[in-house]
Amino acid sequence: MTVRTNQATEAGGQGQIPQLWQTAFTTGQLDQIPNRVGDGIVVVYSDYSAAGDYNYTLGVKVSSGDKVPDGMVARVIPAGKYAVVQSEMGPPQDVIPAMWERIGKMTPEELGGTRAFQVDFETYPAITDFSNMQSTAHLGLK
Repeated sequence: MTVRTNQATEAGGQGQIPQLWQTAFTTGQLDQIPNRVGDGIVVVYSDYSAAGDYNYTLGVKVSSGDKVPDGMVARVIPAGKYAVVQSEMGPPQDVIPAMWERIGKMTPEELGGTRAFQVDFETYPAITDFSNMQSTAHLGLK
């Protein structure tokens, strides 16, 4: 499930990401994805533009992307060097923006390299309590 967005839109309260999550969980769309591996969730950030737009894809890890349901896309996370940053535990509307704010202030030295802005991704373990979540961001490096 993908939306095209940018940080200004998401931070300004007009974002599409919260609605995407709500739709995914209220409709059970993630449960319809074939070849699912594990109970976790994956978010892929891709197709960055110079203007700051990017694709935000909410999904799950699969063993094969050959049976993509209608209205969904398959994303491949390329092998490469990634910086890993973990959020605090808490409500996602608090801890995920705080994690990305922290990432935005990190230097290339702190990250272990310069961000590539090609593909980044977040992983979430199986979500049992939506008020107390944690995410791990993987930031593609040059």
